[in-house]
Amino acid sequence: MASSVRSFGLALGALAVCYAASKISQLLWHKFTTPLRELRGPKNPSVVWGNFKEVKHEDDSVVYERWIKEYGKTFRFHEFLGRYRLFTVDTRAIGHVLNNTQIWIKPDMFRRGPAAAFGEGILFTEGEQHRRQRKIMGPAFATPQLSALNSIFLEKSAELRDVWNSKVAEGHGSAQVDTVTWMAKTTMDIIGLAGFGYHFNSLKEESTPLAEALAKLFPSTQGFRVLPFLANFIPALRWIPNERERITTEARGVMNQIGLELIRESRRAIQAGDSSTGRDLLALLMRANMDKDVPPHLRLSDEELLGQIPTFLVAGHETTATSASWCCYALSLNPDVQTKLREELRGVHTEEPSMDQLNTLPYLDAVVRETMRLYAVVSWTLREAVVDDVIPLDTPILDCNGRTIQEVRVKKGDTVLIPILPLNRADEIWGYDSHQFRPERWFAMAEKSSSIPGVYSGLATFISGPHSCIGWRFAVLELKAILFHLVRAFKVDLAVPAEQIGSRSFLVMRPLSKSNNKYELPINITPVA
Repeated sequence: MASSVRSFGLALGALAVCYAASKISQLLWHKFTTPLRELRGPKNPSVVWGNFKEVKHEDDSVVYERWIKEYGKTFRFHEFLGRYRLFTVDTRAIGHVLNNTQIWIKPDMFRRGPAAAFGEGILFTEGEQHRRQRKIMGPAFATPQLSALNSIFLEKSAELRDVWNSKVAEGHGSAQVDTVTWMAKTTMDIIGLAGFGYHFNSLKEESTPLAEALAKLFPSTQGFRVLPFLANFIPALRWIPNERERITTEARGVMNQIGLELIRESRRAIQAGDSSTGRDLLALLMRANMDKDVPPHLRLSDEELLGQIPTFLVAGHETTATSASWCCYALSLNPDVQTKLREELRGVHTEEPSMDQLNTLPYLDAVVRETMRLYAVVSWTLREAVVDDVIPLDTPILDCNGRTIQEVRVKKGDTVLIPILPLNRADEIWGYDSHQFRPERWFAMAEKSSSIPGVYSGLATFISGPHSCIGWRFAVLELKAILFHLVRAFKVDLAVPAEQIGSRSFLVMRPLSKSNNKYELPINITPVA
């Protein structure tokens, strides 16, 4: 019996080794047959990790900008096992990739893990399923609907202001707060109410089952872990049980249970003709999905509807919270900008400005645009070719043989990295001060910025094409509401030297305290008379 078990184990191990060897052979074969091998680019410092560690150990935008200066707008670098990956800031090439979604999709490695945790939301779907979801969801993010949500943005922003005032009272005139923590609480409360009518009460520091489930899910999708990374190349590794998978499964179960109840409540209210419901995104989405003019085969299933709830949380919570934190950082470093913005905001003689009033404040608009430009929280995006393709270039490049080429040939399975921050900080587009926070640049827009594929202000921040950010208007208005209440009420200053604040990017580029290696941004707040 023991020998049989031992033999079975050896056979299973041999199969695993053979399978791994087969996958590695495929990767190596692809490396030596892809046309990308003909492009110039940085040397491969590691047979296993390629250039990955170089990017991971330094701010990725700094590395990318250094490579751009050395190799031009389009080149190749090395990923896992030395496989080539295309890199480009050529706006024509980027437009081609982002708009041809039948050729270029998000790689499996950036959809499988998040989809397992969060479901079939619009962020993680492709093809016909994505087009169907976007068509149904689009009206919920239109301007009239956002106008109705503005009061939620302002209400929760005012609540944050009041919490900070209580901290100041405890500190006898000033207080130190961590913007990363408090902005996350604020945007959690906002997306709960505006997204699906759920009270997280994070600013009251209460706990809810959904908040606890989400807190467990986020560590499973943030940061680098070796086993899940290798499983993208060797799928058999996905069957190895681990503690993180168990936690993810449990948290997803809680989230699904609560989400299904929210969907049922919304459906019952709509079917009963309850006109008092319908302000949140989920209710608007369900009304559109239940419309009699929508053919049954185009409607979203309950599973797809369920997937939108964590999608709202991921896209509408973490990103805006981080943008607001970076804006506080920029205002702390630029007190003249902070003063000018405060003067404009204090000229509004109401505590509850309408969406139109917020959108007609020119300096507030410029500050938000400049924040979205200089501190784009999603610093890059990735696409994979599902068929062979030829990518046209606006700027010709030299290949490794010194030949000038005006297009890049790619093979099925090749990937391209589109760096958002280097596009938003390119000197040739934004000028010599492209790395400085200067809202005034938006009063004399650079004509060249119109060449950047983007849905918002000639910025790459929300990208363009069929997969552009559906909620960009939501994010912009939410940030304006937060700034409206905070900047009117407080003077903000960094609580630590500026050189102690860095950034780290994995999905979202967060402020990082170099002293303790934590995601935090401490500021001092002082009430303004």
